[in-house]
Amino acid sequence: FSDNGSAIKGFEVKCLIADSAIDPSKLSVRKEQTRHIIFTAETHNFPTGVAPFAGATTGTGGRIRDVQATGRGAHVIAGTAGYSFGNLNIPGYNLPWESSEDEYPPNFALPVDVAVEASNGASDYGNKFGEPVLAGFARSYGLTSANKERREYIKPIMFSAGIGMLESDHVSKDSPDISMDTVKIGGPVYRIGLGGGAASSVQVQGDNKADLDFSAVQRGDAEMEQKMNRVIRACIELGAQNPIRSIHDQGAGGNGNVLKELVEPAGAVIRADSFQLGDPTISIMELWGAEYQESNAVLVRRDDLVLINTIGKRERCPVYSVGSVTGSGKIELENFKRNCDNENKHRKPVDLELDFVLGSMPRKVFEMKRLKPVFEPLILPETLTVQEALSRVLRLPSVASKRYLTNKVDRSVTGLVAQQQCVGPLHTPLADVAVVALSHFETVGAATAIGEQPIKGLLDPAAGARLSVAEALTNIMFAYITDIKDIKCSGNWMWPAKLEGEGVALLDACEAMCEFMKQVGVAVDGGKDSLSMAARVNGEVVKAPGTLVISAYVGCPDIRLTVTPDLKCPDGEGVLLYLPVNGNNEWRLGGSALAQCFKQLGDNVPDVEAHALVKTMTSVQDFIKDKKLHSGHDISDGGLIVCLLEMAFAGNCGVTIDIPVTKTNTPYLNILFAEEVGSVVEISKEELDHVTSKLNHDKVPYVIVGKSTGHKLGKDAQITIAVNGTILLESTMYELRDIWEETSFVLDRRQTNPHCVQEEQTGLKHRLSPAYTISFDPDTCIAIERPLVEPPRVAIIREEGSNGDREMAAAFSLAGFEPWDVNMEDLITQKISLSLFRGVAFVGGFSYADVCGSAKGWAATARFNKVVHRELSAFKSRPDTFSFGVCNGCQLMALLGWIAPDESADEDCSQGLLLDHNVSGRYESRFATIRVESSPAIMLQGMAGTVWGMWVAHGEGRMVFKRPDIETKIESNKLVPIRFVNDNGLPTEEYPLNPNGSSAGIAGICSQDGRHLAIMPHPERCVWAWQCPWMPGQYRSSLKFSPWMTMFKNAYDWCSRTSHVI
Repeated sequence: FSDNGSAIKGFEVKCLIADSAIDPSKLSVRKEQTRHIIFTAETHNFPTGVAPFAGATTGTGGRIRDVQATGRGAHVIAGTAGYSFGNLNIPGYNLPWESSEDEYPPNFALPVDVAVEASNGASDYGNKFGEPVLAGFARSYGLTSANKERREYIKPIMFSAGIGMLESDHVSKDSPDISMDTVKIGGPVYRIGLGGGAASSVQVQGDNKADLDFSAVQRGDAEMEQKMNRVIRACIELGAQNPIRSIHDQGAGGNGNVLKELVEPAGAVIRADSFQLGDPTISIMELWGAEYQESNAVLVRRDDLVLINTIGKRERCPVYSVGSVTGSGKIELENFKRNCDNENKHRKPVDLELDFVLGSMPRKVFEMKRLKPVFEPLILPETLTVQEALSRVLRLPSVASKRYLTNKVDRSVTGLVAQQQCVGPLHTPLADVAVVALSHFETVGAATAIGEQPIKGLLDPAAGARLSVAEALTNIMFAYITDIKDIKCSGNWMWPAKLEGEGVALLDACEAMCEFMKQVGVAVDGGKDSLSMAARVNGEVVKAPGTLVISAYVGCPDIRLTVTPDLKCPDGEGVLLYLPVNGNNEWRLGGSALAQCFKQLGDNVPDVEAHALVKTMTSVQDFIKDKKLHSGHDISDGGLIVCLLEMAFAGNCGVTIDIPVTKTNTPYLNILFAEEVGSVVEISKEELDHVTSKLNHDKVPYVIVGKSTGHKLGKDAQITIAVNGTILLESTMYELRDIWEETSFVLDRRQTNPHCVQEEQTGLKHRLSPAYTISFDPDTCIAIERPLVEPPRVAIIREEGSNGDREMAAAFSLAGFEPWDVNMEDLITQKISLSLFRGVAFVGGFSYADVCGSAKGWAATARFNKVVHRELSAFKSRPDTFSFGVCNGCQLMALLGWIAPDESADEDCSQGLLLDHNVSGRYESRFATIRVESSPAIMLQGMAGTVWGMWVAHGEGRMVFKRPDIETKIESNKLVPIRFVNDNGLPTEEYPLNPNGSSAGIAGICSQDGRHLAIMPHPERCVWAWQCPWMPGQYRSSLKFSPWMTMFKNAYDWCSRTSHVI
């Protein structure tokens, strides 16, 4: 063990950091903080196969802890997720390449349940923790090969990766010494996850008893992990005084693994009686081996134990010492005193030399046999048309829309997201690369992208590995990066390597990957493996395709320059260039989506040349730097035709394509559907000569293949595809996009109100783009001097489970406020009084995990704790104060009656509004269009008539009034300051334009005097223009701030005009 994640050099940035770790304090902007970029990735395949939701939650949680435990503690930024599963076999939705006769083991979830429930689990955990998921993949495969061998993801892949940042002061872990204690942070010991690591490593899944498999699955608690994260963050922000000397996450093997590795080579004695037990009947073996979640182990000098315990108490997170470093080189476990009679009181259940356990394990020798594969040429129906081929390929899960994955997972929390999955005016899930900032105040950051090509690897493992690397690189090249040679990769191997013939295939793939990366100039610096990817079905061993997932990551000197796939149609018509990395003289269909859709593999697989790939990437990077590209997309599953169609789908426009091919005897289907490495870029007509001249100079192959055509009102966008002048496809864009979206909507019906799914599916046909308009200049407004000598203070109030506090503080800080970090524990213990503040902001998140309903636990503290109730009441009654509640904070303000009160009730029971479950029945992550209305809301003055997008991220946002007259009064008094609107700018209840179903599009409510504002969307996550996932072309190049920054500036202006009452 060396560390939990890999890292590359980052950037010097300004950061928002709390002045104190143990008390409420000012959040100060500190300059010249160097933050490095870290990355980690892993899989949680076996638990996800047994219990998809629970397996995926704990897979996500375990990977988050890897980020936390890098160096001496690190910051979590964002995650990625991927899923590989067998044939869906959805009842009533017959896909011709699937077989309903295939059998599945009873102790594994069906593939369709993995597709839906695993993604639900990973999404739910990230949503509650506060980590956005920004990229991923989904692949379905199940075929019987030419030699009658069934290959299928019966044991699925649940892939989770994460990007984070590491302070320069905390890069290296300290070595253990006898001045240190071993300390556990996080949840108590539970009898769960027993033998998880062992169960997942069985050579063929299904050979265990079902009850043993289920006992090995862990359970997740995102709220506890979030509290643990706050403890780690508080320690990190102490800088040189960070009490964490070393940190390691608890995962496979439980305490028996994490504590051994943490104290190596010095050794330690561990005291069973010092652990916090969730179940008092836990045995000593269970304590040592259970893989219970949400727990990290750290080394802390004994002088710092009081400090870290005080931090834990403030964050309501268990922190306790369980042992001491001894220097003996041994790991010793003292038994529970209850187990120690006179005869055994000196006997230790564990007493091992660490060098024997960790340092001197004998190396294994594998004897591998190479099997000669049997392949057959791809044979397609002679009369197969392009339209018929597309009707299959566009429905294949690896090609089809991933909408069912993206809109249920938070894509905006942290306020550091510059590029997530969805692009274009209709927010189509198609982005090639995820991009994040390293600070709320800078435009430097990091990019990550994924590549995986396992089906081609069935034909040629070496080519499959090279193509996986190439896919990751042709995805990440559309972010502006520091240098190609700065790219580092995590390689995750999921392979049935213990079975005959597969070990050699794995070795071939690994050697090919290493050699290809060496030639390109990139490197692997991390990764993990899962080498038991097979399951037993009625005595038959079914192997999953050997899978290599490459996650590339790199620094970004300007996160604003990312190029997205949605066609922009500059000046109504763009030029489309096809950039085939190897040149366009080979069109191989082996391992393609088209072959899979006809139940075949083929025999001739694509490949890629390293030097040609580097030349293409270099030219694309130069074009991005010079702002010559309007859009760009890599060619992957589905081939060139799918690449072009997806760009049109995302741009909500048409294309006219004619592909010139010199080898005129090449079948049209090969040209269109071959998955040769390459990309398509869109440029303006004015830039054509400049771009092609440079490509010619750089000897980068290119082909002008057509044009993008803007979508006009009342006229359907048209798709025309031709090769050498022969038209092969004429269709409306809508017809083809409906096919591409169909599989996603079918899956969505298994997790969402079917009526809402149908409404969204139907509505896509009629949409153009949001009618954004701004009634003022946001950049000019923000530039106004701040007149106050002492900046007004605003308390950023958070509760256990809140996760949106730092982006809220950053927005107020940008507007000139002095934000303070205040949690409810600070108010309860009377560490601070709200009399010091002009404003309070109740932030978003999942207070108490919303287990009793959204914000109800938070409201209970506010209403029934006398100290807190007195503080809030006094603050609200002062005429010089304002309050702002977002999402969970909006739900809180409704429960407290601060907005839309029932004035006929007693003050303590004045709630007149409830935020109920979304009409869709699930969590919604959308960039919804918002219109600002005339209202007394102080934060929205001068903004009426503005129409712009604002992030939405909630599961309970539907506004339900206690009585109709309360809503009538709210409307008549103009206390609805913002509404969800349609593409015409009119209030709407249509899903998903109105993501929660609130009547008349109500998205927020203010008090009669305008001082108290509660809204469900998140303006604090999109105050910068780069935080907005889409905007019209006329704004894209000119705006620095979004209109929503003016809300926070308005609050400052109000404070400057209003005397402070003390």
